[in-house]
Amino acid sequence: MAFARATVAKRGGSAVLYLLFLVLMKLRASLADVGTAAQYSPPYTPTACYGFDPSQFPSSFLFAAAGEGIWDNGAACGRQYLVRCISGPISTICDPTQMVQVRIVDLARTAKSRPSANGATIVLSNTAFKAIAKPNAIVINVEYIQV
Repeated sequence: MAFARATVAKRGGSAVLYLLFLVLMKLRASLADVGTAAQYSPPYTPTACYGFDPSQFPSSFLFAAAGEGIWDNGAACGRQYLVRCISGPISTICDPTQMVQVRIVDLARTAKSRPSANGATIVLSNTAFKAIAKPNAIVINVEYIQV
């Protein structure tokens, strides 16, 4: 009987944690902004933020160039964003289970490599883009939040 009560208590605790997780995800989603993301490929240097410094790029290659809306006159340099694909030109373009954390290293408008689409909110490195969407997409709709 004690085993049965412990099992129920354990399951009840898991349910509470799961419910808390769902509430926090809803709260976080409500704080996120929605915009568009494009992708760009090498060469990535020089960048508007750090020039030719190779240490600006995370070893994961998860970085991005800021669009005008988040550039903030260069204050965006070094900021990190969580980015999730929410839709694209076809319904299967996004991987809704994936989210990437990227570091801003450049201004999209002046990037050495041209983005796949002009006017995007954020332009992701090829590696970051492929983590959340199919690489053949030109532009996707994203949810993003500064972390």
